Amino acid sequence: MSNIAIKVENLGKKYLIKHNANSSGDGLRHFIEDSFGHALRVLTGKAGAREGESCSRSEEFWALRDVSFEVKKGEILGIIGRNGAGKSTLLKVLSRITEMSTGRIGTNGRVASLLEVGTGFHPELTGRENIFLNGAILGMSRSEVKQKFDEIVDFSGVERFLDTPVKRYSSGMYVRLAFAVAAHLEPEILIIDEVLAVGDADFQKKCLGKMKEVADGGGRTVLFVSHNMEAISRLCPNVLIMNKGQSSPIQPTEQGLAEYYGSNAADADTAGGFDAIHSRKNDPSVSAPMIVGLSLESRGLEAMTLKAGDPLTVTLRTSGDDDFSKMFSSIIIKNHLGVRVVMFHSFYNSGVSYESKDQPTMVCQIDSLPLTPGDYFIDIGIGDGEATLLEYIEDAARFTVTFGDLFNTGKIPSYRQGNVALPATWSQQ
Repeated sequence: MSNIAIKVENLGKKYLIKHNANSSGDGLRHFIEDSFGHALRVLTGKAGAREGESCSRSEEFWALRDVSFEVKKGEILGIIGRNGAGKSTLLKVLSRITEMSTGRIGTNGRVASLLEVGTGFHPELTGRENIFLNGAILGMSRSEVKQKFDEIVDFSGVERFLDTPVKRYSSGMYVRLAFAVAAHLEPEILIIDEVLAVGDADFQKKCLGKMKEVADGGGRTVLFVSHNMEAISRLCPNVLIMNKGQSSPIQPTEQGLAEYYGSNAADADTAGGFDAIHSRKNDPSVSAPMIVGLSLESRGLEAMTLKAGDPLTVTLRTSGDDDFSKMFSSIIIKNHLGVRVVMFHSFYNSGVSYESKDQPTMVCQIDSLPLTPGDYFIDIGIGDGEATLLEYIEDAARFTVTFGDLFNTGKIPSYRQGNVALPATWSQQ
């Protein structure tokens, strides 16, 4: 195991979930009645459940089951999956915070984990004292911690509040100091959950750079759980996909993300992407919704998953309005972070506003979708003439783009180059 930092074999974590058989009772009144009835039966020697009486039962729930993988020293492994897939439970078991139910774990080196805000911090101690406390937990001497102390404080940016109890820190300050401690006190294995999302954009970028430096320069191992696929793709050469407590084999990030996006799209309810429109139509606070329908099609078929470069037809159905004679419609495509990446606008694309009539339908034909693989969301809007926005719906639909030969060159652009890939002609002069 000399070159292996982490080895997990058939790991399982089981929980017992208790259910009340008559949980539909009237709360406190039923609790008092049941408790009084049970006490009376104990006194009369008739203890035991009777027909119709509230009782509880337990159900086994496996948060992790038969998880096996190996991580080499100096590797950064991304762990991805939906909410509830078992990612955080896995990290807690690896960090020895939660006890495993089955299997074996082998780690080669000191482990530092950052799983939630303030992990490993004592709230009553100051930031300065918690730095030394964490160093002691990692098995470092006081002199070793002192050597790294100034770097930790400088990276965290909390020097002004260093002698303040951390219970008074904001969540952002907590995370900045906790990450600085975990990254600089030289653990052989660094385990990080989604907690970095608490920090601002500049700090997140700083942390990603430090994690890469930790792995590349120091040969230390990083396990990184995140829903930020851009960060995963930039930082992690390989990924492990968690799904319902089970793990896929470790695979290259590009291949793993394509599989992850594909499985999400296959499992999604195709009507579910249009909940925002259905909710708007049924919302009593919206007196007269203008947008009543939206559809995505590719080559005549309903499309929630497309390949890069596929054609896409977006059809927008409206209720119409006699109070204006001209109308425009707009479609904005956002990436998984909510960042706007592409806009299609009837006035800017076509230079005209369309005649308003009873229930007009607006159709936007995109000949070749210029997006790299990933999950995308659509905002839609309609307006009067060229200026006045009448209605705008955020996240009206969601779709997934998978890998495709966008330019018919046999070369497939990656999400690492950005979300939009546009054609261009190159020549040497």
